[in-house]
Amino acid sequence: MATTPLLPDSRTGPDGSAVVRVLSYNIRSMRDDVQALARVIRACAPDLVLLQEAPRFFRWRKKLARLASESGLVTLSGGATAAGPALLCSLRATVERTEDVLLPLTPGQHRRGFATAVVRFGGARVGVLSCHLSLDRRERYAQGGMLLDRLAGMGVEHVVAGGDLNEGPDGRTFRRLGESLTDCWAAAPRGGEHTWVRNEPHRRIDALFAGKGVDVLGCGVPHGQPGVSERDLAAATDHLPVLAALRVPAS
Repeated sequence: MATTPLLPDSRTGPDGSAVVRVLSYNIRSMRDDVQALARVIRACAPDLVLLQEAPRFFRWRKKLARLASESGLVTLSGGATAAGPALLCSLRATVERTEDVLLPLTPGQHRRGFATAVVRFGGARVGVLSCHLSLDRRERYAQGGMLLDRLAGMGVEHVVAGGDLNEGPDGRTFRRLGESLTDCWAAAPRGGEHTWVRNEPHRRIDALFAGKGVDVLGCGVPHGQPGVSERDLAAATDHLPVLAALRVPAS
């Protein structure tokens, strides 16, 4: 596996803008090697982590807090209260507010939701949303519209969203999101493309999107990054993570 060029480190500019490292990761309810999972997250040095399939049942808060602690982060929002999506953040973030959103339940389908927050890094204010969209294509398309509506209603100029979309870039929900938001990997590929399944990745169903005004400095699966081993990627969960470096202007 080829080594990925390093992404820019987190920093705050003299004009108040901020380079923010964002990671999206489906962690399969922490049913795999949690130590490997934490090592991958920590090595990516993220400011924000958008999780999918976070623990939702017995002692789910304790499990999520354990992952955050072992990754050098803190819990921001989500988990069972968002039906799976969750957010972690570094101590660099100043949290303005959080909100967990449950989406309408379709009979015969899993409950879905969004974990959302508004945070600041220096003078940069950003709304963030983690999602795990439906396996059903009609429901998924409707949820894509709800995602865009939720971002538009957060009252912030700059937004970042990501998660497990359960379809690739040729899907109509993926395309719907890409019409309003920037697909970070397509804009600045710096890392692996495919995120599923871990041992033989052949599909890009996990993605990060940035709103208008956010500059994508690089995005991709962090193969070959210092501290990110292929063994840990294979042991941590059944998806591969997506890491992006974004420059967010001062608000």
